[in-house]
Amino acid sequence: MKCAREAAASAALILAPVLQAAATPAQQPDAAAIIHRIDVATQSRYDNVLGFTDIEHYAIFRGSDESHPAAEMTVKTTYRRGSGKTYQILSESGSSFLLRIGLHPLLDNEKDINVPGHVEQSWFTSANYDMRLKSAAAQRINGHDCYAFDVTAKRKAPNMIDGTVWADGQNGLLMRIDGIATKSPSMFTGAPHMTRDYMVLQGFSMSMHARAESNGAIVGRTVVTIDYSQYQLQVRQNSR
Repeated sequence: MKCAREAAASAALILAPVLQAAATPAQQPDAAAIIHRIDVATQSRYDNVLGFTDIEHYAIFRGSDESHPAAEMTVKTTYRRGSGKTYQILSESGSSFLLRIGLHPLLDNEKDINVPGHVEQSWFTSANYDMRLKSAAAQRINGHDCYAFDVTAKRKAPNMIDGTVWADGQNGLLMRIDGIATKSPSMFTGAPHMTRDYMVLQGFSMSMHARAESNGAIVGRTVVTIDYSQYQLQVRQNSR
């Protein structure tokens, strides 16, 4: 009998910490600290990525068919800090109308966005967005433990969204964005629903895949996708 009581007491001692941990609510993430990390990571990318090239494949789909693009374009992008982006069209095919009103303007918009003095206004930072933690639970996004934030743009622009961003809780690197543009980029379409996924290269978030869906009176429902590959980064030494 004595042995049974001793065994029960030992079991209680062993289980007590487990039961206490289970009863204790999960620690809330520090939203302000994560937002600060997002700001720091974004500024660090701008300061330390001196340049890069990549290959970008653009495709535009119409209606419900997202298997057969109506127009396609492959470009080589060159970015230089202090001057912005330039594009070399390597190939294009499909509807000349959609290339002219759908894909070519995207390159013009990207050139304008990345001009020094403009680019800072499009960053996903607390200077440009009101950010609110959406959930205390982390989500696994593109191999990273991320927290979701509801974001509301502080101004209206085709490259600003109201929606959600996911950032790595430890280092603030963006892994995904999803939302509705606050302003339509074209008179032919409504404000698009945009998503973008990121990968981490040499410690920095770089675009991996983007998708934008919109509807317009002339062209109807369109979906534009962009796939990014073959990055070559020039990074400032000792940046990380």
